Amino acid sequence: MIDISKAGTFTLGDRIVKRLGYGAMQLAGPGVFGPPTDRDDAIAVLREAVANGVNHIDTSDFYGPHITNQLIREALHPYPTDLVIVSKIGARRGEDGSWNPAFSAENLASAVHDNLRNLGLDVLEVINLRIMFDAHGPAEGSIEAPLTALADLRRQGLVRHIGLSNVTPKQVVEGRAIADIVCVQNQYNLAHRDDDALIDDLAASGIAYVPFFPLGGFTPLQSTALSDVARGLGATPMQVALAWLLQRAPNILLIPGTSSVEHLRENLATADLELPSDTMTVLDQIGTGTAPA
Repeated sequence: MIDISKAGTFTLGDRIVKRLGYGAMQLAGPGVFGPPTDRDDAIAVLREAVANGVNHIDTSDFYGPHITNQLIREALHPYPTDLVIVSKIGARRGEDGSWNPAFSAENLASAVHDNLRNLGLDVLEVINLRIMFDAHGPAEGSIEAPLTALADLRRQGLVRHIGLSNVTPKQVVEGRAIADIVCVQNQYNLAHRDDDALIDDLAASGIAYVPFFPLGGFTPLQSTALSDVARGLGATPMQVALAWLLQRAPNILLIPGTSSVEHLRENLATADLELPSDTMTVLDQIGTGTAPA
């Protein structure tokens, strides 16, 4: 087994989670749509993650749709008492696999009940409200209406804690005035550093930051500097990219996804990798464009 406790812990809501978690998105079929190529492999990955100490799993009922939540339930239910499953709502899938906004009060209530049913839960520990004003990333606009609707579902006892996803710093400020926000989930990695200031602000308030696409997503990170650092440390470029995130700020929680047990173990082994300060300096330059591409 891999000792991921070396990566540290952070409080998410009122639960302590290990900073190395697992994202379930890649367990669905191609394009995060339909069933996995090998269901047994998907089940094995989930069980391997928990066996290695992962107690933070990120998912959504619009992955598949419904597929990843059903896999999580099949693989892990009844759930370990320390396991925190975080889901997200605010989108729905078209019959063609498209991603469509769905954050009316009715959409959000339906999505919460879908998550509860497919995960086999009575209450969702953390639910992220994903904002989709623009298909290409965060875009300004008031989030008051959907967040107020989600806060009402929390008052009904269906949700314990609320997070935000794909949001701007201004929307985070607006959101925190409406409800307690325990985490923000945005795109962030070595090369995509728009949220640098936001991460630091959240850390000062004890709010978790969960980067999606920590390894570049559908276009994996490519950098000569990253490859050179990895070679010198005897690690893979992706392990170095994850280690950089862990050392970037104490409130960063990682949820790298994979459908491979071997790749999962490689990701979790990042807990053993400590980057020297001079290496961090070299890697920091990738996001500023001053390091070799």
